[in-house]
Amino acid sequence: MRRSIPAALVVIVGLVLLADFLVANPTLGALAGGMLDVVVVLFATAALLGLVALALRHARTVTVPGADRVGSGLVLLGMAAVLVPGLATPDGAADPLVRWIVAALIVPLGASLLALVAIFVVPAARRGMRLRPRETTVLLVAAMVTLILLLPVGGAIGTSLGAAADWALAVPIRAVFAGLLIGAALAAAVAASRILFGLGGGDD
Repeated sequence: MRRSIPAALVVIVGLVLLADFLVANPTLGALAGGMLDVVVVLFATAALLGLVALALRHARTVTVPGADRVGSGLVLLGMAAVLVPGLATPDGAADPLVRWIVAALIVPLGASLLALVAIFVVPAARRGMRLRPRETTVLLVAAMVTLILLLPVGGAIGTSLGAAADWALAVPIRAVFAGLLIGAALAAAVAASRILFGLGGGDD
C-alpha cells in the first residue's frame, strides 16, 4: 500500500502532463501548470533538505579526530559564503557579492574540473575502442563535430560554424534529448504501473 500511493501519483501526474502536451485545453493546461508548480516545490524542498543534511554531515566531520577536517571546513565555508549574502540581502542570488563569488571561485573550479575531462577521454576512448568499437566511434565522431562547430573562429567561416552549431542544437540534439525524456517518462510510468498493480518479475 505504501508503494502503491506514490506509484499512483506518478501515473496520474504523468497522464495529465501527457494529455496537456497532446490536447489544447485551458482547464487541462491550468491543472498541468498547478501540478508542475507542486513538483517544483517538492524538488526545491528536497534540495533544501539535502543541503541541510550535507551541512550537518560536514559539521560532524569537523568534530571527529582524524577525519578530513580541512575539507569539511572548506565545504562549510563555501556554503556559508554563498548562502549568507544571498539570504541577507534583498537581491538574493543577484547580489554583487554572490555574483563575484560565483564568477571568481565557482566558475574557475568548474572549468578546471571540466578541463580534466579531456585528459581522461583519451584512455577512455582507447578502452572503448577495444570493447565496443562501433559505439565508441560514433561518440568520438560526435564529439569531434561538436568541437569543430564550437571553435572560436571569426569571419565567414566562424559565422557558418555558428549557424551549423545552432541548427545542431535546435534539431538533431534537441530531438535526441526529447526522445530520451520520453523514454525515461515511459519507463517511469511502466515501473509505477507495475508497482501499482503489484506485478513482479514473474508476472509477465
